[in-house]
Amino acid sequence: MEIRRLLFGLCAFFYLYTSVSARSTCKLKAKFNLSGYKDVDKKKVVIGGMFPVHQRIATVKRNTSRSPVSAGCEGFNFRTFRWTQTMLFALNEINKRSDILPKTELGYVIYDSCFTISKAVEGTLTYLTGQDEAVPNYRCGDGAPLAALVGAGGSDLSIATARILGLYHFPQVSYSSSCSALESKFQFPTFLRTIPTDKHQSHAMAQLVLHFGWTWVGTIAADDDYGKYGIKAFKEQVEDAGVCISFSETLPKIRSPEAIQRIVDTVVESTAKIIVVFASDVDFSPLAHELLRHNVTNRTWIASEAWVTSAAINLPEINPVLGGTLGFGLRRAVIPDLQRHLVDIDPYEDDLTETFWQTAFNCTMDYAKALKRAKARAKAANRTLDRAGNAVPEGLCTGKENLLQLNNTYTDVSQLRLTYSVYKSVYAVAHALHNLEHCVPGEGPFPSAPNRCADINQFEPWQLMYYLKNVRFNVPHTGEEIYFKNGDVDGYYDILNWQTKGDGTIHFVTVGNYSAVVPGNANMTILNGSIIWNNEEFEPPRSVCSENCQPGTRKGIRQGEPVCCFDCIPCADGEVSNSTNARECIQCHEDYWSNKANDECVAKLIEFLAFGEILGIILIVISAFGALIVIAVMVVFLMNLKTPLVKANDPLLSFTLLFSLVVTFLSSIVFLGKPEPWSCMTSQVGLALGFALCLSSIMGKTVVLFCRARAVKTLRNRSKAAARAAKAAAEAAANAGDPDVIATNTTNTKVDDSPIKNLDTDTLTFAHQRTIATVGTLIQAIACTVWLCVLPPHPVKNMANQNVKIILECDIGNVIFICAIFAYDILLALIAFIFAFVARKLEDNFSEGKFVTFGMLVFFIVWISFVPAYLSTRGKFMVAVQIFAILASSFGLLACIFLPKCYVLLLKPERNTEENVRAVRGKPKDASATGTSASEVTATTE
Repeated sequence: MEIRRLLFGLCAFFYLYTSVSARSTCKLKAKFNLSGYKDVDKKKVVIGGMFPVHQRIATVKRNTSRSPVSAGCEGFNFRTFRWTQTMLFALNEINKRSDILPKTELGYVIYDSCFTISKAVEGTLTYLTGQDEAVPNYRCGDGAPLAALVGAGGSDLSIATARILGLYHFPQVSYSSSCSALESKFQFPTFLRTIPTDKHQSHAMAQLVLHFGWTWVGTIAADDDYGKYGIKAFKEQVEDAGVCISFSETLPKIRSPEAIQRIVDTVVESTAKIIVVFASDVDFSPLAHELLRHNVTNRTWIASEAWVTSAAINLPEINPVLGGTLGFGLRRAVIPDLQRHLVDIDPYEDDLTETFWQTAFNCTMDYAKALKRAKARAKAANRTLDRAGNAVPEGLCTGKENLLQLNNTYTDVSQLRLTYSVYKSVYAVAHALHNLEHCVPGEGPFPSAPNRCADINQFEPWQLMYYLKNVRFNVPHTGEEIYFKNGDVDGYYDILNWQTKGDGTIHFVTVGNYSAVVPGNANMTILNGSIIWNNEEFEPPRSVCSENCQPGTRKGIRQGEPVCCFDCIPCADGEVSNSTNARECIQCHEDYWSNKANDECVAKLIEFLAFGEILGIILIVISAFGALIVIAVMVVFLMNLKTPLVKANDPLLSFTLLFSLVVTFLSSIVFLGKPEPWSCMTSQVGLALGFALCLSSIMGKTVVLFCRARAVKTLRNRSKAAARAAKAAAEAAANAGDPDVIATNTTNTKVDDSPIKNLDTDTLTFAHQRTIATVGTLIQAIACTVWLCVLPPHPVKNMANQNVKIILECDIGNVIFICAIFAYDILLALIAFIFAFVARKLEDNFSEGKFVTFGMLVFFIVWISFVPAYLSTRGKFMVAVQIFAILASSFGLLACIFLPKCYVLLLKPERNTEENVRAVRGKPKDASATGTSASEVTATTE
């Protein structure tokens, strides 16, 4: 201590020496121009304070020909001046109390920081030095010890002062510096605050945005640490939750109309309806008035605590722009007797109060200036100068003006939030000093101090810092418990809504609160129904870059744009999305398909040709009708079994043919209904065997006709040859002049009929025909048996032809088998057609060859037409086409082969005689008629 006093003495000596000697090495480089309050005389402890009473440094012309003097301030701020008076009120209240520092009277040194870093640094250096002329690193004065600094206003100001005060481990308690950067005790070891850190406010803002589902927001921040750190933390939290930032602008600290206009243009062009502003009222006020000038409405503003209750922005005319604003305000309190203190100040007490008075009442304390203004006004009004000079000058402050009549934020104590924070800061220092003063000797925390306690009359700043860090007290009048956790207090905010009342003024209505000490999502409570939004709306605004993608669509990201800007792409067929803003569509299971809205997978339609459908009923009726006709033909044949017509056509083979037609008619019914393993096998095999039996029987008939046609042809050729030979012989004899030869007319001469008699006995009997039919059918039966054993037909779900339907159909099992089986039927049909075609000109009264030929032609036409029709259809209509082909071919065979016979049997029974059926026939070997009769061949000679 002796060394320090010696250094102080040397400093004072050098300072005095500079006034008489030009060669002094210790001289003042500049003089600070500070305004404020000071009361240190006869005080035991001094507390410092720093408040941004003015908004900026006055613009002055720098003159390098003179010694530098710091600039003055301009832009008086009534709100921050109230904070200054609140500190004075708290100190007076503490000095009057008997329970806090009863033996210690506190003094104060308060400076105006002018809301600029340079002024805050000037005040800090002056405060540490102890006199108006700052001498860094020295306190060139004595008196009451310095306790702590309450201040210095904005976060950037506190950061500057905290770096200097931290060098000396000097305590600083801030009332409005909420920047999260100040949490670092490595950089700011002696900084404490009674306002929550902005990390709580940023989290609360982010939670508010998520609460209302806003995904497209703009941000505006002041160009200082408060704005930058606050908006950075907010953006990190909302972006992690999927919210996109439409724009991010920075408010200039120095007035720049160009920058303000650029921000206004950005706000107007953006589609974001929600704008978060992290700035002080001083920084945001120019932008708010410019927005009003451009009539920018239909925006909802989220305010930080630094401007949400500011009177500089809360103006009636600005309601169209900022009405409906939501913001976070500090804890509100009522401080009794504060308003009385505010209105009882003496305007002549000091320069700062005088400036306040002149600004508040738009008057001047300078009589000469007031007189000069009065004369100027009198001259402009053509009044006499004497009359104007004798009267009390208009505009002169009397000092008796009533502050209660002022309509400004100074006397408004309805929203004491930051003011309450100032009040708590002063009491925190006072309680720390009280604990220091009442340290129990021998139980103190300082091993190097006498009795381990610090002396209230002479203590070091770092000793008070210990007590400040561990202070715990209840604030008077509110009962709120204050204690510091690593220099910070608990985060608590009221959620305020700007609502316009009937008189046009804006009121701050509490619509919720946020408490950081409550875990989880329960930390925020919002009364949605109490909020009135911009333009007097009661429904929350929507702020999205792209509307939500509804179920049935997926989000398609736009290249080069934030993820919140996307296109809603409908899900493809067969894919669904059943949630809002789905990232991708989900493929439906193979048995399911998407509905029309593509938001649900529904079971595919099961399609097959059912019995109960109209088409199915029609086909059943036609099939049954065909089978009944065949049965009717069989009955007719049975009734006429002994007649020549029936006997001439092998009745057993005819009944076999009719039975095969019944099988083909009825097998078509098996194609209907839901495919089952038994129905798939029965339908295909029944069709193959039915046609095999039918065609084999026809082939058995046509083989006899074919053989007979060949024999007739041979006989004719022989008869013609004999006739030509006889004629030639007669002509030769006549020409030779033989008297014994007489030329005669041979027109009616019969040739020897021994060849014709030989024709009456057919080489193929009924047994041969039945054998051919049996063998032909047996081959097909064997092939079908192998088919059923190796790869039988089975039901399958066909999903390839139609997406929305599952077509139940029969899989043929193996292409080779099905091709071989039906190729065999085609082969039988071709053989029967060829035989019938050759025998079509047999000269019988009743020629069966022509009818079989027509029947086979119908058969081929039907099935040739069936192939393209079958390939061009899908689903149940394929089955319908196949059934129609079976029915048409069956009806064709039935009509062509049996209709002429039934016509004779039923309508022309007189033609059913042996003579008509068999013109010239001999008895066959088995004494029964074989097939149709052969024609009598007559040889005619000329």
